[in-house]
Amino acid sequence: MSWLTRSRQRLTGFISRRETPDNLWTKCRNCGAMLYTREFEANLSVCPECGHHERIRAHERFEMLLDEGYERIAVASPPDDPLKFKDQKRYPDRLKAARTSTGEQDALLLAKGRIKGQPAVVGVQDFAFMGGSMGIAVGAAFVTGARAAIEARCPFVMVTAAGGARMQEGILSLMQMPATTVAIQELKEARLPYIVVLTDPTTGGVTASYAMLGDVHIAEPGALIGFAGARVIESTIREKLPEGFQRAEYLLEHGMVDMVVKRHDLAETLGRLIGLLMKA
Repeated sequence: MSWLTRSRQRLTGFISRRETPDNLWTKCRNCGAMLYTREFEANLSVCPECGHHERIRAHERFEMLLDEGYERIAVASPPDDPLKFKDQKRYPDRLKAARTSTGEQDALLLAKGRIKGQPAVVGVQDFAFMGGSMGIAVGAAFVTGARAAIEARCPFVMVTAAGGARMQEGILSLMQMPATTVAIQELKEARLPYIVVLTDPTTGGVTASYAMLGDVHIAEPGALIGFAGARVIESTIREKLPEGFQRAEYLLEHGMVDMVVKRHDLAETLGRLIGLLMKA
C-alpha cells in the first residue's frame, strides 16, 4: 500500500463527505428546469421559468386561499370496503397506504374561514390520496361542506383535482354524482354561490358532476380538464384532436370555464368574486 493511499484513508476518517439532501432540488415536470426546492415552494409551487403550476397538497391549498385562523371541518367516516373489493391488492390495504402517506382519512378535505375577509367554506381534493378519486367518503364530505355553507350563510368554494370515480367502490362511487348534485341544488335554493376552482387534473365522474355545476368556474393555467382521456376520444372519433385540447386555456376559449387565474392571484380573485356575489 503506497503512502498516498494510506494518507487518503486517514483523511477520510477525519473528514466525512458532505451529503446533499435528496429534496434540495425540484425538477419542473413541464420544462425540466432544476429549481431550488425552498424557492419553488415559496413561489407556491409555480415554476419561475415556464409558469407551470405543479400539483400541491390540500393543506397547502388551505394555507394559500384562506386567511389566518381558519378551522377544519370534521367529516363522518363511511364504511371502508363496502364491496369487499380486491384487485392486485385488497382495497383496505390501498386505503391504509394512502392514509399513511398523506396523513388524511380520504381525498376531500373541508375548512371554514375567510378568503380576503369574505366568509367561505372551502373543499379541496387531494390528488395525492388515490388520485383524488371520488368514493363514498368524498361524496359525504361534499354534502357536509355544502350544508355547512348553508348553515353559515356563506359560499361553498370547491377546489377539484381527481382522476374520476373510485373503481374499488363500483356503483357506490357513481352514486355520489347525483348525491353531490342534490347538495348543489340545496345551495341554489338557499341563494348561496357555489364556486369551482378546477386544478390539474380534473377528469372522469368528477367533471361529469360537481366540477361543472358551479355558478362560476375558475381554472388554473394549464390544468387538464375533461371527462375521457384524449387517446380514448381520438380512437373513438378517429380524428386528431386540436393542440391544447382539454387544457384550461382551450376550455376558456370555447366557453367551458369563466376565467383562468394564476395561483398567486387566486385568493384575491375569489375574495373579490365572493364580495360581489354576496352583495348581489
